[in-house]
This record gives sequence, structure tokens and C-alpha cells, in this order.
Amino acid sequence: MMIRIKQVTGISLLMLAAGTSAAAGTGVQAEPDWALPVHDDKVFGQILVDRLEYQRDGNDEIALWDAQAWLGKDRKRLWIETEGKTDLSTESGEIENFDVQYSYRLDAFWDIQTGLGAQSTFGADPNRERYSAIIGLQGLAPYWFEVDTNLRVTDDGDVSYDLEAEYDWLLTQRLILQGRGETLVAFSDVEEWGVGTGINNIGLGLRLRYQFSREFAPYIGVSYTRYLGNTKDLRERGGEGVDASSFVAGVRWWF
Repeated sequence: MMIRIKQVTGISLLMLAAGTSAAAGTGVQAEPDWALPVHDDKVFGQILVDRLEYQRDGNDEIALWDAQAWLGKDRKRLWIETEGKTDLSTESGEIENFDVQYSYRLDAFWDIQTGLGAQSTFGADPNRERYSAIIGLQGLAPYWFEVDTNLRVTDDGDVSYDLEAEYDWLLTQRLILQGRGETLVAFSDVEEWGVGTGINNIGLGLRLRYQFSREFAPYIGVSYTRYLGNTKDLRERGGEGVDASSFVAGVRWWF
């Protein structure tokens, strides 16, 4: 009798295991055309150095960086972005932004982001720093424009809006020409930071890169910046130029 009970129990357990495998779409009992289970709740991450470049404008030599990293799942992610530049002759420069943000995916193309940002200077001149609350959008606009836009409110109550857009032309599978545009609009004068009310500047660039692999691509190009309005007046009073054209060379990589 005991042997019979053990046999029935063993058969029942085997049938239960087979049923579980079939329900999950795995195991020998699964239909041959069933898809494998989707593991769609994993944590992923990426580090992208979009621009690490050398710029030359006449006698001025500048090193510039623009990088971002994210960690999270399909919809919710932690984003870190930083951008800045340094004068190679004076070793003075500015961290234009160091942002830490929470990102939520609205749909297949757009993420809404909010968080905190820091801006600071370094070098021979007295160092300055300020902090901002940020809300922004990042994503892919119609016609495949990559867009990154933010509204910032500093700890002094100064409000600004920045916009960056990029577009890639695939000349071949490896050779890519990228157009880039950026601007900044300020809603108050902040002379300490060289910022005037209104549209501050317009920056344009063309960069031709060659992808040795999808992760690594050196590039060359040109960049042009024009300061406008009250910001232009501030720069003229300070003896600074109001436009700049540069040759650029750098590398883009991610992992």
C-alpha cells in the first residue's frame, strides 16, 4: 500500500512539473512554436561620451566634454549628464552642467526628466558655483531629430531654458555626418555668469565621424557660436568676443 502511494505521488509531481513547464512555454511539453519567456524587468545601463574634443579658434585651444550615463529599467531610470570645457593655455574652465535626474519614459520616443543640476568654474579666476532644479524632455522628434531640452531654476531664482538638437545623415553604414544646434534663453540678467535676458546664443556645428565599431567613432568638424542681445552687450563691455568659429576633432564612444 505504501509503495502504491509513493508511486501515485511521484507521478502526480511529474505531471505538475510538466504542466508548469508547458504553461511557462518551456520544457519538453511546450509547443515547438511557442516563444521563449520574455525577461522584460531587468536593469540595464549605458555610458555615452557624445563629444570628447579639441577645439581651435585662432590662438585659442579648448578641450570640451559632453557625456551622459543612465541606469534603470525600460521606463524608470537614473540619468547623469555633464558638459563643460577648459582653456588649455590657462587651465581655466567651466563645468556648464552636472545634472542628476530621474527619468520616466512617456512613450517609445520621449522621456520626461527631473532632478538637480550644478554649474561651476575652475582655474585662475575666483571660482563660482550655483545649483538648479530641472525639468526637461529628451527624445526623438519627428524626422529623427534627437532633442534634449531643459527648464532650470537656480538657487537664486534665475530661470533659463536650453535646447539642443542633433541630426545624423548616414553617408555610408560607417561614415556619418552629424548636424548640431543649441541655444539658451534666460529670463533674467545674471552678469556674474555672463548671462543676459533673452536669447543668449546660437551654436551650430557639423561633425563627420567614422564608426570603426558601433561603440567607437573618431570625428572632425567645425563649430560656430554667436552671442546675441543682452549677452552680446555684456561680452562686449567685458572685452570678450561675440562670435567664434572653431575647427574640432574628437571621439565619440559608448559602452
